[in-house]
Amino acid sequence: MISADYLPFLIQAVLAAAITGGGLAASHFFGQRFKPNKIKDTAYECGIAGEGVIHTRFSVKFFLTALLFMLFDLEVVILIPWTFIYREFLANHIAIFWPIMFFIGVLVLGLFYEIKKGALQWEK
Repeated sequence: MISADYLPFLIQAVLAAAITGGGLAASHFFGQRFKPNKIKDTAYECGIAGEGVIHTRFSVKFFLTALLFMLFDLEVVILIPWTFIYREFLANHIAIFWPIMFFIGVLVLGLFYEIKKGALQWEK
């Protein structure tokens, strides 16, 4: 038994799955077949045959930079909705300012910790 409130969501989910499945099926049935060979499996190096190890290791600083970006990018996901509902919370006399200031304070402390540890220094 499905509630009428969930029916639009169910229709959208089924439609999205059908479109995705249809696209994958059409690609499988009507697309070109991949036939592996030595030339197609090699890395393209501007028209020159590749030399040495193709898959090189990346430095940890790239991973750390990406991780820090993700960490501070996620704060925006929390802060932007807060800015939209702030007036509604004030109208209903719900204290929301100090919890968000605590959240921002923890983020600022984390940023200072990263600066102190040298995580943002690229030349390290």
